[in-house]
Amino acid sequence: MKRQTELEARRKDKSAALIREREKNLSDQPAEALTERIAATDAEVKQLQLERGGIQQLLSDNEKQRRTQQDRMKAIELQKKEWSRWDELHELIGSADGKKFRNFAQGLTFEMMTSHANRRLREMTDRYLLIRDETQPLELNVIDNYQAGEIRSTKNLSGGESFIASLALALGLSQMASRNVRVDSLFLDEGFGTLDDETLETALETLAGLRQDGKLIGVISHVPALKERIGTQIQVIPESGGRSHLSGPGCQRL
Repeated sequence: MKRQTELEARRKDKSAALIREREKNLSDQPAEALTERIAATDAEVKQLQLERGGIQQLLSDNEKQRRTQQDRMKAIELQKKEWSRWDELHELIGSADGKKFRNFAQGLTFEMMTSHANRRLREMTDRYLLIRDETQPLELNVIDNYQAGEIRSTKNLSGGESFIASLALALGLSQMASRNVRVDSLFLDEGFGTLDDETLETALETLAGLRQDGKLIGVISHVPALKERIGTQIQVIPESGGRSHLSGPGCQRL
């Protein structure tokens, strides 16, 4: 056993010696030259490591800049959408003198008034429907349902037709104003003389309905047929010398 151990030790010693001899024969250059080459190689490795670190830093900075750029692009897109909204609003109502906004606001009010007026108009006749003129938004036309839906200008309506349309507009305007201001009185000046019997009856029924709603309706007219339909009257009595006086409830001569 001891002999075997000694042989194993001698074998290892010879192997180690052989390896040392082989290492000595790897290069015919002197040790100083090899040392210099090793030092130069180490310097190159360090330089490459520095360059590698610099490149990694550049990549990291580039990634940060890319994310920052993405955030800025998103912010720009949001600003574009906001700008587009305000630009559209400017196109609709923006102008230095405020005219476009006034026209826009008047158009909305006009549309509301027309809607209210049409509801009243349908109570008096099924023939006409008021609509805004496409080229002149603050002017009205009528759709004539008795003429296959022909669109006509309100300027071409007859006297009676104009009165009915005007009455509907007046009622629509009073209804719209009553949202903020209480409108309990409505005075109509003339126009009844242009109505035929059927239309006159319809107009008076409409006014009677308003009276039942608590509205005070005043009619200024010389049409005799109205005297029979209006119970409370204030009459203008002519006198000599071109003068006249009022006669009726609440009127006293001084």
